[in-house]
Amino acid sequence: MQVQDHNFLITGAASGLGAATAERLVAGGARVVLCDLSDAVEAIASRLGESAIACQGDITSADDIQVAVDRAVSLGGLHGVVHCAGVVSVAKLLDREGNPADLEAFAKTVNINLVGTFNVLRLAAAAMAGNPPEGEDGERGIIIDTASIAAFDGQVGQAAYSASKAGVAGMTLPLARELSRQGIRVMTIAPGVFETPMMSGIPEDAVSALSAAVPFPKRLGKAAEFAALAEQIVTNTMLNGEVIRLDGGIRMQ
Repeated sequence: MQVQDHNFLITGAASGLGAATAERLVAGGARVVLCDLSDAVEAIASRLGESAIACQGDITSADDIQVAVDRAVSLGGLHGVVHCAGVVSVAKLLDREGNPADLEAFAKTVNINLVGTFNVLRLAAAAMAGNPPEGEDGERGIIIDTASIAAFDGQVGQAAYSASKAGVAGMTLPLARELSRQGIRVMTIAPGVFETPMMSGIPEDAVSALSAAVPFPKRLGKAAEFAALAEQIVTNTMLNGEVIRLDGGIRMQ
């Protein structure tokens, strides 16, 4: 599928990976609907101009996401989704006094990162299935999810986050197989340690240590590099049912 003259829904679009992806796709000639819980998404849409529409919403809300999907459909059909919205959480199963972790906090992380992803996918896929097939392959749409290397290399305190992202990775192949009937591809990107607002609270010495742990290049990833991979996935129809680690070769200890 080509980026130009196609319509994309991007979640988590107010900053970081989502905002960079929106900028990349608009530069390639796409129209984008930007969905985020933060009202900062309005500023991103304004900066991108007439090709961008802001749609503030919660990915766990069926109503909010249906509104965002409908906005894309009103542009002439929803052709692609890049789902970047999510949260990071850190909590040990047992604290220093031996008290068990809070169950509601675990459920909240899984609800946002995993159930929220499923919510976006189910509503987007329903809209894409009605698209006319395009090209020699009869493609109708592309879905790109965001997992994390924590799905595979989770660290201490990342049980909820790792479990939620492992769930996203685990959905990729079965959904790609199911949606093949409709000509819809499903892919997942698993970023390593990236320069995003989620990293803003980490001390400088910790950032330096993380950078040094990356085999090459010895630095944190840039949002523009995530966006470039998302664009490549959109345009390369043979990419389907796979989770791609984008991490410079790092394997977390």
